[in-house]
This record gives sequence, C-alpha cells and structure tokens, in this order.
Amino acid sequence: MTTPTPIRGYTASKDQLLARLRRVEGQVRGVEKMVDDDRYCIDVLTQISAIQAALDKVALGLLDGHARHCMHEGAAEGRADEMATEMMAAVGRLMKRG
Repeated sequence: MTTPTPIRGYTASKDQLLARLRRVEGQVRGVEKMVDDDRYCIDVLTQISAIQAALDKVALGLLDGHARHCMHEGAAEGRADEMATEMMAAVGRLMKRG
C-alpha cells in the first residue's frame, strides 16, 4: 500500500521549478569553471549576483504557491495565524542574507 503524494503549493509548477533549478545549477558550475580558469573577480561576482537573482525568483514562486495553496488550506483548518507566522519567518530568513 502506497501513500498518496501530498499536493504542495508548487505542485502545479513543479516542472518549471525544477527546470529553473537546473539552470541555476548550471550557472553555479559556470562560476566554478570561472574560478578554476582564474577569471577576473568582478566577472565572477557578477555571475554570483545573477545566481542569487535566479534563486530569489525560485523563492518568490515557492512563496506564491505557499500563500495561494498551503495557507488557504491552513486557514480552512483554522490555522491561519500559525501559517502566517511560519511564512513570515521564512520570508525573514530569505531577506537576511549577507
């Protein structure tokens, strides 16, 4: 007997999310090669900035799915405040870089 796969906030866009993460992975490998090839520091930093921007887009997509699906379900179960607190903590962690 198998348990059903839970539906997450990102389930509908999972393929797009995975494709975006694969692109980020390729960008990270590119930065690794740049360092290995002794490329100019500012060029490496520019690519790192692009990776961070791409990850921010992934995070925003996940937050959007969470707000539209998971929080909606949590509110229906009477857990709206708990879900909002959890999401705001996640947003705080995302904003706390550097």
